[in-house]
Amino acid sequence: MQKRKNVVVLGSINADIILKLARLPKPGETMKLQGFETAGGGKGANQAIAAARSSSEVHFVGRVGADAYGKMMCELLQKDGINIEHIKTDANNPTGQAYILLQDSGENSILVNSGANVFIQEEDVKDARYLIEKADVIVAQFEVPINRIIEAFKMARAAGVSTILNPAPATKVPDKLLELTDLITPNEVEAEMLTDIHVDNPISQRNAARMLQAKGVKNVILTLGSEGAYYLTENNQEQAVPAFKVKAIDTTGAGDTFIGCLAAKLNPNFDNISQAVHYANKASSLTVQKIGAIPSIPTEKEVTRR
Repeated sequence: MQKRKNVVVLGSINADIILKLARLPKPGETMKLQGFETAGGGKGANQAIAAARSSSEVHFVGRVGADAYGKMMCELLQKDGINIEHIKTDANNPTGQAYILLQDSGENSILVNSGANVFIQEEDVKDARYLIEKADVIVAQFEVPINRIIEAFKMARAAGVSTILNPAPATKVPDKLLELTDLITPNEVEAEMLTDIHVDNPISQRNAARMLQAKGVKNVILTLGSEGAYYLTENNQEQAVPAFKVKAIDTTGAGDTFIGCLAAKLNPNFDNISQAVHYANKASSLTVQKIGAIPSIPTEKEVTRR
């Protein structure tokens, strides 16, 4: 039986306000909503819950506002057994919010008010040093300040803890952060932002991955949506792992499910990377068949069920 992983997530916590509509409105057009829901979200929270539901011990480092959304999100995380001791309440800034425009096609567009997520302080990371140093892996994304990620990854690297960087939303990344990253997991858009290579075929996938390695990253997994994923390891192992073909109802949280499940299942030496990516792909395929981010993330039992 695989050892239960100890995962630290340094990340964002948002309340998702889901607006259901037939299609995106044209400029100047007024449309009626087909429905409205509020659910838990934020890339960090989604990834933490995905890892927890895949049998990991998860600790969270982040911030919420002193408001109803913050209380709701802390309760949601605790419900999945996530340690929230290092989620601090910010009296001056609201809990992050994401407004998700969900179309009939299952595609979504998202508007984010970052709130307390971007006010994570250096002392927040320092206070969590002991958690980071005893973890198996730390996961971070770009809905929190990059400087805080660098600080946390330095602690992890010094302690021999694996680092996973989900470079989303897409932005330029300092080389010093890439050099502290054991595994980076960009999608096609993020990969192009990082490498200036348009990723649309196997050759461009390999070229983008090799460029990321040249910048200091040890291992690369490109997430390719309905096409699955491609990985390249520091030992030059590579493989395209196909996605599971399903009818997508809502793609919100699919990428985060992949990252969280990957963190839960990937061995520190990456010797099971093919199996871990396969598992994460299957989990993502289950996520897109339900509405919302956190409500749609599957459990390990659901993923492994035949």
